[in-house]
Amino acid sequence: MHAVIANTRPDPTEWLEPIYREHSRAVIQSAYRVTGNAEDAEDVLQTVFIRLARRATPPDFSGGALPYLRRAATNAALDIVQSKRAKTSVAFDEITEAVTRDDAPLPDTIQHGRELQARLRKAVAGLSRRSAEIFTLRYYEGLDNKAIAEALDTSTGTVAVTLHRVRERLKTEMAPHMGGTQ
Repeated sequence: MHAVIANTRPDPTEWLEPIYREHSRAVIQSAYRVTGNAEDAEDVLQTVFIRLARRATPPDFSGGALPYLRRAATNAALDIVQSKRAKTSVAFDEITEAVTRDDAPLPDTIQHGRELQARLRKAVAGLSRRSAEIFTLRYYEGLDNKAIAEALDTSTGTVAVTLHRVRERLKTEMAPHMGGTQ
């Protein structure tokens, strides 16, 4: 007689499908902000949800699924950017606004903005994983320091210091390329 071993692993379709329906758009948006590429953002979406489906148990979403998913999307997107040292542009609002203030910017101004975006993405990809994650959550996702600290299980002071150091480093790295747009 064969013993039947009960499968204690929850069926991912039962708990994952509603989360996917509710948050897939936010995952793609988070990924796109980092990668600047729709195909890469879709790859991130797939990666995030495949990883969740493969888990033996669902993660703790007691604080809500969105913060967890944003962090997962940010990490997966950073993986792509760091592995590619991305060559496409991302909508970095501050740089785009600084470079393209006119209603009808000149083509060379637009091109310069794209180059700055690519340089900034490359500079972010060169940061340590933790620094890039904190910078991305703050400036691409718009989370405040407290939300970042909670998501990363660290202190707001650590987040603030990291952001200060990253901004200083990026300012130094980007200064030669900013011209009169600072």
